[in-house]
Amino acid sequence: MRIWYALVDLLPFAWAEPGRMLFMKNALLAVLVISPLFGLLSTMVVEKRMSFFSDALGHSAFTGIAAGTLAGFSDPSWCAVALAICFALLFTWVRERTRLASDTVIGVFSSTAVALGIFLSTLGGRSFTKFNTLLVGDILSVTPGKIALLALILALVVVLWFLSLNQLTLSAVHPALARSRGIQLWRMEALFNCAVAVVVTLTMTWVGLLVINSLLVLPGAAARNVAGNLRRYTLFSLLSAVISGVAGLMMSYYIGASAGASITLICAICFGATYLMRGNAK
Repeated sequence: MRIWYALVDLLPFAWAEPGRMLFMKNALLAVLVISPLFGLLSTMVVEKRMSFFSDALGHSAFTGIAAGTLAGFSDPSWCAVALAICFALLFTWVRERTRLASDTVIGVFSSTAVALGIFLSTLGGRSFTKFNTLLVGDILSVTPGKIALLALILALVVVLWFLSLNQLTLSAVHPALARSRGIQLWRMEALFNCAVAVVVTLTMTWVGLLVINSLLVLPGAAARNVAGNLRRYTLFSLLSAVISGVAGLMMSYYIGASAGASITLICAICFGATYLMRGNAK
């Protein structure tokens, strides 16, 4: 972290002065790690038409945190990660074995997860207010240890993208063709869903449950408006996520608003701009 602090100290901002506001410097580094994760995963979330899947995962993660807190774990986020992965695998299994539409299956799991989370968090007359911070998030509370963990996950997701991007894309665009090429759809979908589950669970505390779904949809949707091929699609989604993340963090600092909401609003502006660009191109 010393090298990072030394680099940020060179920025022309009051909060970047040496020895000051380490929480803001940590938040900036966290944004630079988290936003590429959202940018990469967003492309497949959009292509697979699973825009509400991350919302359902957020609900399951909330349930995991409530269960971990009730069990007395010092860090209930690991319980949330485990439950979110189980949720993702169960969702994949059920969707493969039912004729119901994806949005219906997501709705069943999402409503069940949020009801169970509220039930556990209020069990025995407990107050729900201590979980309110999960709704809006607080990226200024991120610690260097968590940033290192997110950086490791980013590296694993990048490796997954290099090894499986073509297979993921084909399974999303044309499942029948992918199956005829020998691609195991259940394995690919389960792998992708688990990756989304881990990212959503670990970032929910800082981004906020209410807006995390938007951050997994808007970068890919904005890129989809202007990208002409898969490479540009991925690149534009990454750029949209990173630019929105940094700009949203700066905006939240100077006007005193929620960082997660500010980042989401910048993402929405990017989507609007690319939509207008697409319209002008036509």
